[in-house]
Amino acid sequence: MALLEIKTYGDPVLRKKCEPITEITPELRQLAKDMLETMYDAPGCGLAAPQIGKNIRLVVIDTAIPGEEDPRPYIMFNPEWEPEPDAKPVPYDEGCLSVPDIFCNVIRPDKVCVRFFDINGEPQELHNCDGLFGRCIQHETDHLNGDLFVDKISTADRTMNQSKLRKMAKDTQAKLKKH
Repeated sequence: MALLEIKTYGDPVLRKKCEPITEITPELRQLAKDMLETMYDAPGCGLAAPQIGKNIRLVVIDTAIPGEEDPRPYIMFNPEWEPEPDAKPVPYDEGCLSVPDIFCNVIRPDKVCVRFFDINGEPQELHNCDGLFGRCIQHETDHLNGDLFVDKISTADRTMNQSKLRKMAKDTQAKLKKH
């Protein structure tokens, strides 16, 4: 297992649409396990492949409360979600490991259905994913399309966080130039 570097706001890899995975190889299984380890270490409840610099459709999620609940890790290859027919839009405070120290309300459907392939390449379908788990599915899948939660925040929240976002992007660009 290995801890991976989490890319931050301003890194172009976070804005790329990711490629579908055509075969779940032993290397991809190991990458998924390393992503889980990185997510737990951060700490966070979700991590998408572009956040560690990989342009592939892979997310890991575990919304169990550390120390209070047993881990419930999900590894999702090529995830796709859609709102459940009776879903309602609800606001919820979101943050992101790639956009540290910024938390804003984002309006999303309150429950979704997600389809994906598990670590063994088996198709899975989960219905009525709600609460933090449903929110996390939507947030992490956005990453696979080059979208960040700060793209979905209100004008007021964007204005309030504009200087932080500019500084973060500038710092990230400076770091990228050094490498």
